[in-house]
Amino acid sequence: MDLEKHPRESSGTRADQYPRRDQPPVPREPEAPGGCLAVAIRIPVRIIVLVLVVPVRMLWDALVVAGRFLNDALLRPLGRALLWLARAVFVWPFVGLWRYVVVPVGKALGWLGHVLVVVPLVWLHRCVLTPVGHAIAWAARGVGAALGWIAGGVAAALGWVYASLLTPVGHALRWVLKALGGGLAALGIGVWTVVAWLVKYLAVVPALWLYTWVLTPVGRAVAWCVKGLVWLVSTVITAIGTALYWTARLLLVLPALALWRWVLTPVGRVLAVIGRELWDALGHAWRVAGHLSLVVGRFLGTLLRWIFVEPVRWVYRTVLTPVGHAVRDTVLRPAAEAARGAGRAARQALAAARESVRQARADVRRMLFGEPRQPRPVDRREPSRHEARTLGSSTTALTKD
Repeated sequence: MDLEKHPRESSGTRADQYPRRDQPPVPREPEAPGGCLAVAIRIPVRIIVLVLVVPVRMLWDALVVAGRFLNDALLRPLGRALLWLARAVFVWPFVGLWRYVVVPVGKALGWLGHVLVVVPLVWLHRCVLTPVGHAIAWAARGVGAALGWIAGGVAAALGWVYASLLTPVGHALRWVLKALGGGLAALGIGVWTVVAWLVKYLAVVPALWLYTWVLTPVGRAVAWCVKGLVWLVSTVITAIGTALYWTARLLLVLPALALWRWVLTPVGRVLAVIGRELWDALGHAWRVAGHLSLVVGRFLGTLLRWIFVEPVRWVYRTVLTPVGHAVRDTVLRPAAEAARGAGRAARQALAAARESVRQARADVRRMLFGEPRQPRPVDRREPSRHEARTLGSSTTALTKD
């Protein structure tokens, strides 16, 4: 038994697991070299996992076969029956209601609405509202023309008032205001000059002196003190941070780094090797169990075939078939021939009875109404069926007298 994992193998479909004999062998990729720990773990782990996985795989294959049989024999027909029942109960009544009730009622209501609503509204709009609207529009145009004439007269009157009265009065007021504005402007300039001189020597010059000789030295002294205080605080904080950093590094980082490097990493590598080998062993055992399950299934199928199917086939072929042929030849065929002869006789009797009834009906009609009139022959230019055209006779339509 091959206990090495093949990288090309996969646990997918059965066609991928078991290639056909006519396919060329797939070249295997070189496996990754493993250490002594992997080689020491691989064989016992694969043996143990194979022993544990084989019953599970056989049970899984049995459940798959049972599920497929149950699906094909019970669930799929039951689902189709339930689907047909659901259509018959829920879909078809609503389809019939929509097709034979709702749609005709809707069409009838639409036609009724068209007759009772649309046609009267169209008539009302065409015969009543349109003439009334035209009349209102004609009246509105007349009123608009009258109002335009009145507005033109008012505008002409207002233009005469503006040109003859308001324009001279406005010119006079502008001349008066211009004279008053010149005097007020001279007075404003003098007042502004006095106020500017007072503000300069009473506010600006003292404030500039205060800023230059008092506030600037005081600000520089305060800035120098703040800078020194900031330097002192930053130095103290840097010293405290450095001490805390080295303390944390010596007490936490270096032990954690040593634990990670010398304990957790080797243990993790060992666990990774064990996990990888365990996973490979599970895959390999699952595939080997699939082969074993296939062999066992084929053996059981062959056993069932030789126990049940072959005896039934032999009984059917050697016993039931000759008996059936004998029954067919001695019983069924003579019975079928007799049935066909009886049917033929019955059909002939019925045909004779129909003919007799037809003749009796014709005799009664002849006794009551007399002989029917015979159709008069019509002189046709074409020869009859019995007198066919020939090339050597004068019975054609062109040479016939």
